[in-house]
Amino acid sequence: MTTRAHSTKLEAPASRACAVSIAITVPCRQWRKALPDVEHVAMVAAQAALRGARAVLPERGRAAELSLVLGGDPLVRSLNRRWRDRDHATNVLSFPTGGDAGSEGPLLLGDVVLAYETVAREAAVQGKTLAAHLSHLVAHGVLHLLGFDHESDEDARRMEGLERRILARLGMADPYHVREAAHG
Repeated sequence: MTTRAHSTKLEAPASRACAVSIAITVPCRQWRKALPDVEHVAMVAAQAALRGARAVLPERGRAAELSLVLGGDPLVRSLNRRWRDRDHATNVLSFPTGGDAGSEGPLLLGDVVLAYETVAREAAVQGKTLAAHLSHLVAHGVLHLLGFDHESDEDARRMEGLERRILARLGMADPYHVREAAHG
């Protein structure tokens, strides 16, 4: 298992700045076999999501941390069963900490965990590259850590619109536009 931590400084409105450290752990070897630069792809997507949602980042001078775990279906299924009472793998799970605005030290944003087999299968079915689908799901997961959700239609439109803008800035297609062939 490899863990790499990266830090990035992000500018927010009114010249607020926030240093966000992103740790990436890759316990599932299949990620690197299928996508040798998987850590770079995930890091770029996470940073883009943080830049895209900069208005909700912590205040100037407050460091923040988040982690990305590139696991497999067994890990995600276990987490999904334990924390959501759903006994199946899913593509991405986000575990926001809720943040502790009063404590000293960095603000812990939470963890984003992805399942290789599910993500790879979805990418193939949807006619997307693994890198594009991973980028979308990392951005989606990071937005959940920052408080975005899709529980209501209005919230879903807002979050999906932000995801589209984030990925467009990375030169990627609309993640919600699936090729017709993928529908069977």
